Amino acid sequence: MEINYVIDTFFAIFAMTLIIFMVPGFAMLEAGLVRTKNVTSVLTVNVMIYAVASMAFLLIGYEVAFGSWDHQDDMSKWAFFMFQMAFVGKVVNIMSGGVSERSRILPLAVFTVIVGAFIYPIIVNLTWGANFLSGTALDISSLSDLAGSTVIHSTGGWALLAAILIMGPRRGRYKDNIVRVIPASNIPLVTLGALLLWIGWFGFNGGSVGTISSKADTVALTIMNTNTAGLSGAITGWLLTYFRYKKFDITMILNGALGGLVAVTAGPDQYDIHTPILIGAIGGALVVLFVPIFDKFRMDDPVGALSVHLVNGIWGTLAVGIFVADVSILTQLKGILIVGMIVFPLSWITIYSINKIFVLRAGDEEQLEGIDATECGIESYPEFKRSI
Repeated sequence: MEINYVIDTFFAIFAMTLIIFMVPGFAMLEAGLVRTKNVTSVLTVNVMIYAVASMAFLLIGYEVAFGSWDHQDDMSKWAFFMFQMAFVGKVVNIMSGGVSERSRILPLAVFTVIVGAFIYPIIVNLTWGANFLSGTALDISSLSDLAGSTVIHSTGGWALLAAILIMGPRRGRYKDNIVRVIPASNIPLVTLGALLLWIGWFGFNGGSVGTISSKADTVALTIMNTNTAGLSGAITGWLLTYFRYKKFDITMILNGALGGLVAVTAGPDQYDIHTPILIGAIGGALVVLFVPIFDKFRMDDPVGALSVHLVNGIWGTLAVGIFVADVSILTQLKGILIVGMIVFPLSWITIYSINKIFVLRAGDEEQLEGIDATECGIESYPEFKRSI
């Protein structure tokens, strides 16, 4: 067995492990941003997503995406699978966070199965995988998207957009054209979750280079550029929120960082060390700009996932076409549009059907009581339960 095979197998497993840190990252971020009466349900959903999406990908989705298990010679096929499996739950995490505090758990689990087995694997097939549309007008295999600004983040964002349009806002969120502020319950958890996601991104992007034995410098550059974009997004979020509101909003600073990280994900291996500063800054600015825009359209997103993942997934994919000389922005735009035209209708039909059969949205009385009490029977902070 060649040493490079061993090194790259270990690298894939290590990168996968970093990505799995994003599971508690999403869980803590979302648990901190929702009200105390909904924290247990958010944690339950995040654990469920990791288990259910991964199992669906193992049993069905992986072969939908890549055609077979025997297509990888540079490392153990089992390590390659684990690395790819680590991605799949993130698509549903994006959607589930954006419909927090009003979604029932069982219907969300059904949607998770369908995403893990079919919707996400179809997008992987067209971009990183077997490509059943090869040679057709819809072929987007030339899309330059290293770690999934479009393949993962926009896919999750399109699914969330469909869910929000079908489910509507939380009880009492909008009244008489006024946005009712629902404060986060635990800022330390939000901070912990965002920083865990940030750390996980090093495996997310660095591991997507595919090999470290022959591309060690590229891996290092990719991780460096990933971190730089996060720094820039955080700084931009910090400055813009202070300029606009004269307050230091830690949630917006952290979401600015996440926006920068999403934006750089499409091409961190192709940029010089300065370009990610601009890409991340624009990513952070887009978060600050779009969060209130979505609220104006009564699109209730408790964690800002549409702004972070959908808007910046699109921006990050276009950025490769803008800043990398041999990548066509038209190719990038085509990839964005086709993924959107596939994911949004499939998600809409799936969520609409699930909502009709199982009723995805919790009723007003259930929301008033809290999803923890109605769905889980265990409350994270029973002594601090609020009635709002």
